[in-house]
Amino acid sequence: MSTSNDEEVFLSLDDDIEVDVPKSVKKPAQKPRVKKPNKKAKAPPQIIVDAEILDGAMAEHATGTYELGWPLLGMDCPDCASKATRALDTLHQANDVQVSATAGTVRLKVDLQYGHLAEVSSVLRSLGHAPDVEHHELSGVKASAVATRNGLGRSKLAKLFRQQPGVLDVEVRDDDRVILQIVPDVSPELYDKRNAALEHIIGTAVLLTPATSNRIRPDQWRLIGGGIALPLLALVILGEILGWSDILLGVIALPGLLVGGSQMFKEAFASLANRQMGFQVLTSLAVIGAAILGMWEEALVVAILVAFTAHLEGDALVKARKAMQGGLDRLPRTARRVTGNQPKKIDSNNMLGFSLQMASSTPLIGADGCALPDPNAEHETVPIELIKIGDTIEIRSGELIPADGKILDGHGSLDKAPLTGESVPVEVSEGDEIQAGLVLARGPVVGEVTAVGDDTRLSGLIDAVHTFREEPPRLQSSIELFTAIWVPIVLTGAIAVWYFLFPNDWKVILLIWVVACPCALLLATPVPHAAALSRSAHFGAIARGGDVIERLSKVNHILLDKTGTLTSGKPRVGEVVIANGRQKSAALKLAGGLEARSSHPYALSVMEYLHQQKVPTSQVTALSDIEAGVKGMVSGKQVMFIRFDRAKALKVSVPKELQEAYKVAENKGHGASLLVRDAEGIALFTFIHDDTHVGSKELIAGLQKRSINVEILSGDNQAAVSAFAKSVGLPESSAHGGFSPEQKVQWVKNRSKTHITMMVGDGFNDAAALALADVGVAVGTGETVNLEAADVLIPSDNPLMLTDLIDLARRAQRILMGNLFITVGITLSLVAAVILQLYDELWVGVLIHEASVILVILNGARLAGGEGAFALLSGIFVSLWRDTKEAFALLKLKYTQA
Repeated sequence: MSTSNDEEVFLSLDDDIEVDVPKSVKKPAQKPRVKKPNKKAKAPPQIIVDAEILDGAMAEHATGTYELGWPLLGMDCPDCASKATRALDTLHQANDVQVSATAGTVRLKVDLQYGHLAEVSSVLRSLGHAPDVEHHELSGVKASAVATRNGLGRSKLAKLFRQQPGVLDVEVRDDDRVILQIVPDVSPELYDKRNAALEHIIGTAVLLTPATSNRIRPDQWRLIGGGIALPLLALVILGEILGWSDILLGVIALPGLLVGGSQMFKEAFASLANRQMGFQVLTSLAVIGAAILGMWEEALVVAILVAFTAHLEGDALVKARKAMQGGLDRLPRTARRVTGNQPKKIDSNNMLGFSLQMASSTPLIGADGCALPDPNAEHETVPIELIKIGDTIEIRSGELIPADGKILDGHGSLDKAPLTGESVPVEVSEGDEIQAGLVLARGPVVGEVTAVGDDTRLSGLIDAVHTFREEPPRLQSSIELFTAIWVPIVLTGAIAVWYFLFPNDWKVILLIWVVACPCALLLATPVPHAAALSRSAHFGAIARGGDVIERLSKVNHILLDKTGTLTSGKPRVGEVVIANGRQKSAALKLAGGLEARSSHPYALSVMEYLHQQKVPTSQVTALSDIEAGVKGMVSGKQVMFIRFDRAKALKVSVPKELQEAYKVAENKGHGASLLVRDAEGIALFTFIHDDTHVGSKELIAGLQKRSINVEILSGDNQAAVSAFAKSVGLPESSAHGGFSPEQKVQWVKNRSKTHITMMVGDGFNDAAALALADVGVAVGTGETVNLEAADVLIPSDNPLMLTDLIDLARRAQRILMGNLFITVGITLSLVAAVILQLYDELWVGVLIHEASVILVILNGARLAGGEGAFALLSGIFVSLWRDTKEAFALLKLKYTQA
């Protein structure tokens, strides 16, 4: 709708929030409703004058386009996200809107030239999605003084604050305090504009302190309404039994309907205002129709069920989100920037002086014999934001790399498993590239920065995750599909029945609306979903919500990452071959002494092997890293533990038996390290790169038995992937190695064109593929688990849990469809009975409706098993009781302080 000045106005249904476009910023006269204006050319700063400001006081209006986001309350289903997105698309200041039901967040670009951020928040609040951000008090500020300063009435002060950049909402308390909700994590530019605008209003420096709000959230209003309506329902039932008059029953029931259904009515009105036809419209019409017909019990039951079931599924999703907190933020907050000379080469024969320093967790000797720069004179630790392309940075052993770059000096090994899936760190040296977010397993190295921040490869992966994560799911839930068809049919069908069959009885429209509102449908999905989520959590899998359970039940093609998912991703000692004339125990002790201080995966596996064999380590001095290995001194002789292929370059003599053992290991795809004493090889250690998880072979067989196609996608080399696939019962055609993260995404995208896909992975190289698949499953307990990208978290190494999860989802879907058939069948029978005039008494329809509700609850709870069903139902009631008490306590506090 529009005003006489052609200004866009959105009618907010929340408290006293009034939102409009500033009068000084006119919208294009010819602008279509849903098309966004070209906002690249920013308008100069303008001044807006509040209509109530009579003394000429002015408030500064900021301009500019900013990308923002914040968490939302009550965002628990894809349908809710879709409605919120379409509603925000009608606002001129909102562009590139992404509302995520999975994460419960909104992200968008806001052009402040065309409207306030509080208007965006108000539209979301009116749909039941208030901002879930902290409240802050303007410390030392009195609302009455600010109102006087700006020459306006205290009642208009909240509107003035809402017009300021970065402000989502405001409360002007009766105790003269001002409480703000502001967007978290804003850019420095918007932060400065927000503070400047607030300082302009309050006349002093801005000091924000954490505060608590006594504003009642939409979800709490639902519980309060349901809590008031429930005892009134009991009173109405008692009154009907005792034969009280209809007028008295109406007086009792009406307050319960107004309070209990208030949030439902708000959401229905907001849905219609945004040209949506949600289920709230049908339930609202059913309540209104039942009230007009005097069906007070039915009206109260619908209002109560809407209030409590909306909270039920939302509560389950919130718990899942808390359990899956984490994400893709792998970059360190600081970097070590080199400010002086580069590391200088030192004499490799003079290493003894540094040997004592090697006990430090950060080595002071480089992999190529470089001494590190003096920490006080040669480098400085700076925030990552200050690192620029062309800067020289230093990374030490075990540290996360802060930026993409190219090595200028030093040797080391890079753990690429999170990015490529390679199970063993790769050797890197001068000229090699390093990527932000990876761990330098052994170093140190000095590199030149080639990309920072949003331009790094890691950032590209994160952007891909967000892009795919926020795309609406291809598969709509059964309830969404049913609602999209059922609601329009009921609304128009009731009018058609009246017009063609009962033109003299308009009340038949209301009666059909009442009986066609399937109360049991409100519980058809929440109960089985709650049961499935609870059951899956018991065996160790956490799903983000009921819609994920539905999509899981339809999966027919699974793509599995190899390293870390089906395998441990950690090498273990396979075989130790001793040269003729050498003692095995002495060789093991020497290997242990060389690897005792190293964090390389081979070193860790050697130490674990020695621990199992109960072999002590030898004392080795002058330890230092070298390219592809480590060296030291024992009894005046040099000893080394090196990669086998470095033997020739280091002029090491290798006995024939060790050469033959190496060829066997190479053919098997195993790694190999050579133990050297005084330039002669004395032992060969072979390493099995990937330990297959127990149950991986059974998992493949189980998935195939369930008619699910299986493929392996891995960054590891093709030979290793093919060999592994064969070992677990998959043909070579289903094994795909050497895949980059981008190739995984493309493969998943192609498979999703013809199948319902599930991607299972553990490294952040799998993140974008997890987000793109119909169902993404993150496995494992390490920091690389992609919680932000995944729909399901399995925090264990047991792959068989996947089959358990699929079985559970399929069973839940069967129960859900059974509930739908029960509900729709009973509802259609009642509608037919009304049309055929088979019964005159309204209580018959009411009784059948309530019986179907009980039937649906019991059917859904079956999923949790015998004792589990009781625990589930009792848990639901305890949760509702606790949260309702909390909401009433807040209501009491709000009005006792008023």
